[in-house]
Amino acid sequence: MASAEAEAPFWTLGTGALCAKLGCGTLGLASDEAAARLRQFGLNVDVVASRKGVAGAVLRRLLEPLSLILLAAGLVSVATGDAIGGAIIVVILSMSIGLDTFQEGRALQAAEELRRSVALKAEVKRDGAFVLVVMDGVVPGDVVRVRAGDIIPADALVLEARAFTANEAALTGEPYPAEKRPGVVTARNAGEAFNALFRGSVAQSGEALALVVGTGRNTLFGAAASALAESQSPSPFQRDLHAFGLLTARLTIALVVVVLTTHVLFGRPVIESLMFSVALAVGLTPELLPMITTVTLSRGALRMAAQKVIVKRLASIHDLGAMTVLCTDKTGTLTAAEITLAQSLDAAGASDDRAARLGAISAVLGGDRGALDIALIGGMPDAAQGWTMLARHAFDFSRRLGSVLVDGPEGKLLLAKGASEALLPLCSSMRTAAGVLPMGPVERDRAQAGVRVLAEQGLRSIVVASRPWSGTTHDLEAADEANLTYEGICAFADPPKASCSGAIARMAAAGIRVKILSGDDPLVVKRLAGLVGLNFETVLSGSDIAQLSDDALAVQVQTVDTYGRLTPDQKSRLIKALQSRGEVVGFLGDGINDAPALKVADIGLSVDGATGVAQAAADMILLASDLEVVADGVAEGRRTFVNILKYVRMGASSNFGNMLSMAAASLFLPFLPMLPTQILLNNLLYDLSEIGIPFDTARPEAVAQPQVWDISALIRFAGVMGPLSSIFDLLTFAGLLLILHAQPEEFRTVWFLESMATQILVIFIIRTTGRPWSTQPHPALAASSLATLVVAMAIPFSPIGLWFGFQAPHVGVMVSVGMITIAYLASVELLKRFAFGLNSRAWGATRKDMLGFKKVR
Repeated sequence: MASAEAEAPFWTLGTGALCAKLGCGTLGLASDEAAARLRQFGLNVDVVASRKGVAGAVLRRLLEPLSLILLAAGLVSVATGDAIGGAIIVVILSMSIGLDTFQEGRALQAAEELRRSVALKAEVKRDGAFVLVVMDGVVPGDVVRVRAGDIIPADALVLEARAFTANEAALTGEPYPAEKRPGVVTARNAGEAFNALFRGSVAQSGEALALVVGTGRNTLFGAAASALAESQSPSPFQRDLHAFGLLTARLTIALVVVVLTTHVLFGRPVIESLMFSVALAVGLTPELLPMITTVTLSRGALRMAAQKVIVKRLASIHDLGAMTVLCTDKTGTLTAAEITLAQSLDAAGASDDRAARLGAISAVLGGDRGALDIALIGGMPDAAQGWTMLARHAFDFSRRLGSVLVDGPEGKLLLAKGASEALLPLCSSMRTAAGVLPMGPVERDRAQAGVRVLAEQGLRSIVVASRPWSGTTHDLEAADEANLTYEGICAFADPPKASCSGAIARMAAAGIRVKILSGDDPLVVKRLAGLVGLNFETVLSGSDIAQLSDDALAVQVQTVDTYGRLTPDQKSRLIKALQSRGEVVGFLGDGINDAPALKVADIGLSVDGATGVAQAAADMILLASDLEVVADGVAEGRRTFVNILKYVRMGASSNFGNMLSMAAASLFLPFLPMLPTQILLNNLLYDLSEIGIPFDTARPEAVAQPQVWDISALIRFAGVMGPLSSIFDLLTFAGLLLILHAQPEEFRTVWFLESMATQILVIFIIRTTGRPWSTQPHPALAASSLATLVVAMAIPFSPIGLWFGFQAPHVGVMVSVGMITIAYLASVELLKRFAFGLNSRAWGATRKDMLGFKKVR
């Protein structure tokens, strides 16, 4: 298929011109020629976003601000003689990046295996006979045979067709099948190309032979998929983590420069000052944050996999927890996607099964096997017994009706069914209990009003008409569909899922608004919205949205939750309008036409069985198309974020305070308050104590609302807890110098013990905004923290302590350290409500906001 707009579309060229262009005939290819064309044109596969190799994935993570800080600190440590400390930093960083890269690669592999779980094949004429080949191997010039139920493997020109229709909903969003037949089309619009088949559409009825013209990216399918190759903006989690990394980098650089400059001005040795400054930088940098983040997200991905959700992008777990608006189609998500025949009414609106029976005859003998035909057959399974089809005029979307000529117990009848606005004007009479009566404009308006009433009840309708056939049998034309007798209405229901209302209420309680973005009739969408508990006072249609400017639409999306008759571009536009208002938007879609919206959304959700393009664009793939699964994922994302913040809070409280105290003390003490190796040991043990954080639990109140990083809240917390930690450090310094007159070795040992005790134990205070005893920590967190504390307390009393320059203190000093630690923890408990930004009234059970996130609306 031509890619340039100036070049004529293939369906306008004719068979001869296409064969000349492709260098082929209409009898199929030889196997060797097909192999050569496969090498020339490439595999017939989707165009998906380029996947970087392992080196690219590692480099992307390495260029994050936090990673660059750690790498620089490690290199400087090695350069200044501390090879062990530098190696530890580099190893931790390497493990974090490696784990993140491995998990993301494994998730992508799982998604790829899911896509290939069913190997699709096409029937292709090779060496004079039809054979089955994998769809990837179809090439331009092939002649393919497609039958009802087949997925069309490539863009192709119809050579022969017998009552053939194709459902192109995955490409166009239009649910009605289109009739396909040979012929010449002059229109350049693909929607009018009755002689063309398009890759990804589904054969609904009949059989056709077609000449393959375009494969892979040179198809309409490939054009939709090419949108995935565009660069995607960072996710909310990536943006916020990047911002936090930049803030940490600025603070670290400022502290190092000030300390190093001051030491040099005071005449301290340059190398010693540089090593001390680097040690402070390492102590201030949350080097375990990448690993804590990755491990926490990975555990979340594993838990979600057990709930039948494949996570393709780890950060999307957090983004799902930050989501404030979920946009979704209705079919298969809110509804059961099992359309059933609900009512059969005569022309007067009375219950009568004649309309359904005639509709079922038409569906069995000449239907398109669409959802409505299947529902008719299921509702009247024996209707077609004794009837045969003589001719057929396939359903045409442009006319929105179709007809069949049948012969049976009532003689020859022309049966027509379709949309009310298309079929009612063709009726000149109507059948009621009183017999066949004339039908004029008033009666047509009354019938149309009945269809609207059914739509308001959430029912989708078609009308059925007939007329006796006289004369010879011939192929049906539109002119035959005239002077019909209106038989009545068939109404269909696609009921909401039993779990839908509960899931929507659950998400509403969690601060998430659900919006329906559907291509269906606005009246049907409105009725469904009312049934599942959504706001349905105002429904905007695609035509309404087309008349709104971007600014006006951004205002409307704040209050309107229900949309109908939308095009794919309008779905993307609605999502962008929500994002312009600060919303974190998720989108749940499964069609090719959903790919742009999936890519634009902050969190793209697709389902098992969705098109390959939709799955490629999505961040998560749901193996169960149910909003309950989404609600579970939201809770998991929020719990994950709460645990990540626990690590950040520890660094913002005691760790930042200790480094601040160390920097200040180094300016007036005649010796370094702690040696660089002791600082690194302190930092290593502190990090080891936190490896249980990813396993910790979260209070229900902490995951009750959408949450994103709030840098101002982090600064506030650090501004309260950091100085508080420094106050107790300075009290320790004063006691050691003024009361105990401690020597440098004893001073460093005691402060090491005090700093380790305060840093490690404070996690049990700040891990929750409630009282520490109200929520038990996970055993893994308690074990890692207390075990590390025991090791830290034992080191100065062991031979290892001599390696680090420690001196074992006497019992009285240890008791003093314990008392200082208890006083510090009590002070943290008293002040944490202020650090969290909670007022006295909010300190009760009614509000338990966690530090570092802000609620988003």
